[in-house]
Amino acid sequence: MKSLILSTSDIEGGAARAAYRLHQGLQAMGSPSQLLVRAKFSGDKSVIVEKSMLTKLGPPMNTLMMRRYPQRQRKLFSSQWFPDAIASQVARLNPDVVNLHWVSNGFLRIETLAKLKKPLFWTLQDMWPFTGGCHYSEACDRYQQACGRCPQLKSNRERDLSRSIWQRKRKAWKGINLTIVTPSHWMADCVRASSLLQHRRVEVIPFCLDTSLYRPLPTALARQALNLPADKRLVLFGALSATSDHRKGFHLLVPALKRLSQQAQWQDTVELAVFGSSAPATPVDLGFKAHYLGSFQDDLSLALIYSAADVMVVPSLYESFGQTTSEALACGTPVVAFNATGPKDVVDHQLNGYLASPYDVDDLAHGIGWILADPERHQRLSLQAREKAEHAFPLRRQAQAYLTLFEQVLSQSAATA
Repeated sequence: MKSLILSTSDIEGGAARAAYRLHQGLQAMGSPSQLLVRAKFSGDKSVIVEKSMLTKLGPPMNTLMMRRYPQRQRKLFSSQWFPDAIASQVARLNPDVVNLHWVSNGFLRIETLAKLKKPLFWTLQDMWPFTGGCHYSEACDRYQQACGRCPQLKSNRERDLSRSIWQRKRKAWKGINLTIVTPSHWMADCVRASSLLQHRRVEVIPFCLDTSLYRPLPTALARQALNLPADKRLVLFGALSATSDHRKGFHLLVPALKRLSQQAQWQDTVELAVFGSSAPATPVDLGFKAHYLGSFQDDLSLALIYSAADVMVVPSLYESFGQTTSEALACGTPVVAFNATGPKDVVDHQLNGYLASPYDVDDLAHGIGWILADPERHQRLSLQAREKAEHAFPLRRQAQAYLTLFEQVLSQSAATA
């Protein structure tokens, strides 16, 4: 069973790391796997870089159509119209199956899928595969019909760019052998409600990780290595572009922390650590002292960061899964998140964390305080967090689920050929 995974990158960003972890899991089980990317940051020889001029021009060309919408929201919106060199690479590598992950921002043209001539499995890192170009629809449900009048484009026209992208997808993907994999039940429900993919087979397979790398490390050692205070209760928040990406919920964490700081028991005892962002030029009043750790990509540094914290807060508005939640749990760090989207599959309320009412900053503050308040409860939550990760998120479990799915679809394809 030779599999080829397509991803814009191997380890830069959460979507890339999810693809790379599956690649590692398949290899660890003795299943030949290759990863084809535009941007390679690891030294892994099984990661292949697509270096053609088409691939280099993809990102800037992808944005050309956006100029027609100068009032649009400044969020990633992928039209995927520019030609690519992926089909010839797939033909040369000749895998048994192709597993797509995050392939937007000019990496893979919509019409290319029909040219790959292999059974396709699409692991959804966000909502783009079934929308008219946005990556998270937020409050908009027009992807359930035919898009158009796109709020992210600030468009009042039915036949706008989002409608044309939706129509291209409907035409290009008709008749292809495509199976959908989602990392959470929330994302699976979105797929089933979508007009483009509702009739496709959908399987839920959570993102997994190497639990021998992401494991509890001595808190005192972790804090010493990161130059963090040894005598404070440490609240952790982090993601790629942690404080600038609205979807990650920093704007909700700030008032929650301020409410917490007004409670006498937490004054002078709690501090905040932030990874994925540098200190802002203008300091933000968080109610507590904040330590900005910068960006990290290697697993050991991330395991140290999680192990240094008493609680991880993931206040995201939307997540297909939320890998910081599973990474924190694997390191024995309880997680506070909203009871919505991907994280509600990962965190078990009051067993290994706290699921706050969406998107209630008072309940978010209450959840942080609830985890910190009782040392015995905190110890129990930490142990149960690690147990959840060991049971639910080991790489072998994910790889085996994919291999079983690949084999089922190939057998069905052979039977109907």
